[in-house]
Amino acid sequence: QVQLVESGGGLVQAGDSLRLSCAASGSIFNIRAMGWYRQAPGKQRDLVASITGGGSTNYADSVKGRFTISRDNAKNTVYLQMNSLKFEDTAVYYCNADILDSSWHRRAYWGQGTQVTVSS
Repeated sequence: QVQLVESGGGLVQAGDSLRLSCAASGSIFNIRAMGWYRQAPGKQRDLVASITGGGSTNYADSVKGRFTISRDNAKNTVYLQMNSLKFEDTAVYYCNADILDSSWHRRAYWGQGTQVTVSS
């Protein structure tokens, strides 16, 4: 069984910073892309940032220059450093990973989500 466990969400004020972590565990052979998505109430789930196995990154325009995605391949962990948080960053943040398991099955996995609330 493969699972993703997120941590680091919380309640902060506008302008503050938060760091999210997402650790993948289980029968993992290889992880390709990893990413963070977010979903605000009444809205669709959107990509925030992604990172390939080689370290290439991609960001939503709304977070460029404020958020940084990184990963530690040895720990099967992806991070999202969020600086200069804004009220509109408030959402549930979900981790996503493209994983090849030890049975040679590849699929996308999702974390359970972590709430980020930014007060204005």
